[in-house]
Amino acid sequence: MSKLENKVAVVTGASKGIGAGIAAHLAAEGAAVVVNYASSKAGADKVVDEIKKKGGKAIAIQGDMSKPEDIARLFAESKKAFGRLDILVNNAGVYEFVPLEEVNEEHFHKLFNLNVLGLLLSTREALKYFDANGGSVVNISSVASTYAPATASVYSATKAAVDAITKSLSKELGPRKIRVNSINPGMVMTEGLQSAGFTESEFRQSIESQTPLGRIGTTDDIAPAVVFLSSSDSSWVTGENIVIAGGLLH
Repeated sequence: MSKLENKVAVVTGASKGIGAGIAAHLAAEGAAVVVNYASSKAGADKVVDEIKKKGGKAIAIQGDMSKPEDIARLFAESKKAFGRLDILVNNAGVYEFVPLEEVNEEHFHKLFNLNVLGLLLSTREALKYFDANGGSVVNISSVASTYAPATASVYSATKAAVDAITKSLSKELGPRKIRVNSINPGMVMTEGLQSAGFTESEFRQSIESQTPLGRIGTTDDIAPAVVFLSSSDSSWVTGENIVIAGGLLH
C-alpha cells in the first residue's frame, strides 16, 4: 500500500518548481492532490495531466494565497472535489533580492503578505477541514532564514518568520493531532531560479563552493521529505525545521 493512500493534499503554488515536484511525489504515493496556482493555469494543468497519466488523482484550482477570499475558495473547492483534507503544503511564495536602498513598503508587503500572512491564513482555513484524526502541515521555508544572503533582507526575514511560525503552531495545534513542520531548501534548480538569472551566476558558484555535496539541489531532492512529513512515518515529528541543502550551513 502506498504511503498516502486515501489522503488528500493541497499544495499551494504548485504550477512549477518545488511545488510541482511535491505535487507529483505526493500523488505517486497515492494522495489525491489539489494543485493550486496564482496565474499559471497552463503550468498547473500540465502538472495535473502528468499526475493523471501515471494513474494519480489531481485537480488544478486557481487562487492567490495573499488574498483571504481566494484562500477560502481554494479549500471549499478542494472539499467539494475530494471530500476531505489531510495534508497542507504551504509552498506558495515569492522572492526578490534588492539592495537596502531599494527596500520600500511595496517590496516589504509583497513578500510578507504572501510568504508569511498567506501561510498563516491558509493554515487557519485548513483547520476547518482537518477532521478528528488531525493532519500534517508542511511549510516550505528556506536556508535564507539563517544564511541570510546580502540583498535578501526582507526575503530572509519572511523565511525566519516561517521557521518561528512552524514551531509556534506545532505547539498550538499538536493537541488537535495536527503536525506542523518546515523544510528549508538550499538553492534549487527551478524555473524561478532560471528567470532570476541565478543558474549561471557567481552567486550559484559561491553557494556550490560552500556546499559539501558540491551542487545545488533539484526538486527531487526536496519532495521526498515532504512525503515523509505527510505520512505516518513521521507520526511523532512536529515543530521541526529540516534543512535540505547539501550540507550548506553545517
